Amino acid sequence: MPCGQCEGLPLIRGLIYCSRVHPLAPLDLSPSAFKVLLLQAGQRRAYFVASGGALMASHPSLEPIAQAIEAEADFDAHEALFFEIGRETQTLLSAVLHRTMRGQGAGGVRHWPYATLGDFVRDGLRLSRGMGRKNALSGLYWGGGKGVIVREPGDRYKDPSYRRSLYEDYGRFITSLRGCYVTAEDVGTTPPDMAAVFHTTRFVTCIPSEVGGSGNPSPATAKGVVCAMEAALDHVGLGTLTGKRIAMQGTGNVGAAMIAELLERGVESVVATEVSADQCRVLQARFAGAEVAIRLVSPGDSSIVAEPCDVFAPNALGAILNPETIPRLSCRIVCGAANNQLADERRDDRALAARGIVYVPDFVANRMGIVSCANEQYGTLPDDPSILRHFGRDWDNAVYVITREILRRAAAQGITTTQAANAMADALSLEPHPVFPHRGLEIVRALVRERWHEPHAAVQ
Repeated sequence: MPCGQCEGLPLIRGLIYCSRVHPLAPLDLSPSAFKVLLLQAGQRRAYFVASGGALMASHPSLEPIAQAIEAEADFDAHEALFFEIGRETQTLLSAVLHRTMRGQGAGGVRHWPYATLGDFVRDGLRLSRGMGRKNALSGLYWGGGKGVIVREPGDRYKDPSYRRSLYEDYGRFITSLRGCYVTAEDVGTTPPDMAAVFHTTRFVTCIPSEVGGSGNPSPATAKGVVCAMEAALDHVGLGTLTGKRIAMQGTGNVGAAMIAELLERGVESVVATEVSADQCRVLQARFAGAEVAIRLVSPGDSSIVAEPCDVFAPNALGAILNPETIPRLSCRIVCGAANNQLADERRDDRALAARGIVYVPDFVANRMGIVSCANEQYGTLPDDPSILRHFGRDWDNAVYVITREILRRAAAQGITTTQAANAMADALSLEPHPVFPHRGLEIVRALVRERWHEPHAAVQ
């Protein structure tokens, strides 16, 4: 990590140097140091865009960062990464595009603290690729995109006035990108935040119903995950959810809705952990009399993985499935709502398979958030058939049908469920949009031509 003297020092041969101590690789910079580098160059914006098989940086001094991003394991021929320092809040904002052949990049904006620029970038890379895969498997004509906002140190992020300014900043940033990325709600972002984004851009979904949006997608997301659980149980010959024991990590909006869905399907019991004492009290009152136990735990507590159950549902943040937790699992199936559940996709899915645990990849199960709001521009309907078909068993792209097919392919081909899901999703992501194939990439190229990154750029 940079020491106090490292903040803002220039890059030299791909390193940032502190005269007192050490060189730092480009992605080891703190987000604040990256902002200082931009401001010292007279810039508030930067991009890294695919060009000729390599990432092109908006400024020559950022080429070492471009090379470092390309070397990341999570970099997968991403089309573009855009960064901006917010006009009002001075907060670092980003938007990352994976593939846009199937449609413009679509995915939520995450607001989270990041110690290094690398952590910030890696989240954008992983999540944008995951969104592209999720959109493709869902039958949506959208590409892979993700927004990430650095949560500043301290408690300022809790102040409603600051949050409104922050998300209006983000909306202006999205407007400047001309629709190559369409944002939505994600971790750290709330419905009021999305209303603030909507105030400064039209390239946003998951906006409140009072302004014509689809509202909170959590109930639909929860129902989709439960459908995936049903498919996995059927695959392993365990029948339905009736009489099953479910363990859950995280009982936020999606987790709480999942509990209600599971009880409707006659599960024997639900045991869940939660880091918020207030949420524990709310859920204990809501589900009083049911076989539901909500345990208050400290952040980072992973004790729930050892709970004996039929299905374990990770619903909190990512990387819960790792070499430390996988040996402790006491379940037959892992299927939850969290993104990026595997700490290392290339290692941990094999470790689960070696233990005979069926893993439903996160982007297969938790699609319904983006499904609920992705097509808001076409209007909304009560009991919308285009939404409800995802919960059935007749449509080729329904959650249950896709999950069963992925598990079948993995078993038949002797590969992991992650490999099967990735192969299926990647093939679908290359199918062109029927009207506007590569529209997002065309917009990116126009932004580069118009020198979007410069203060005098025509695109603001």
